[in-house]
Amino acid sequence: MRAATPLRIAIMGAASSGKSTLSAALARRYQTVWVPEYLREFVEVQGRVPRSEDQFHIASTQRAREELAAGRAHKYLFCDTTPLMTLIYSRYYFGGEDAPLAALAASHQQDYDLTLVTAADIPWVADGLMRECPDVSVTINRMLLDELAARAIPYLLVSGDPGERLSQVERHL
Repeated sequence: MRAATPLRIAIMGAASSGKSTLSAALARRYQTVWVPEYLREFVEVQGRVPRSEDQFHIASTQRAREELAAGRAHKYLFCDTTPLMTLIYSRYYFGGEDAPLAALAASHQQDYDLTLVTAADIPWVADGLMRECPDVSVTINRMLLDELAARAIPYLLVSGDPGERLSQVERHL
């Protein structure tokens, strides 16, 4: 008998807004798996920040890892970022996005059963080679909310400390 397809939960937000912390906490709470942000691994392995030509690879690897994890998930699959987030960063850092990245983001955003956005209301912490700073995070957050509105994607904005965020999502689920 085939297991039920897990509900796929997108967790989006600017750097240092608590996406990974929330993803891991939700996976523990619901005894399932989560998909870490591939960008972190990319930066660590490559020893550099991504370039424009890396964006599609980063987003498609993130998506492929979601597909692999879906088979191990129980009821929920928590996804620490999505190709749409990569698209937004591509627009910010490189002035646009290439056609394959835009197509990937457009074709898969509807696959998420729920989109969570982490508020930028926790202390910002530098993240190794990642180049973002608090001012950039504010801009990225605005771009994300504008993009979700333009695509008519409903979302739940989660805020507060990690426990408050977890409780907000639990009440919603």
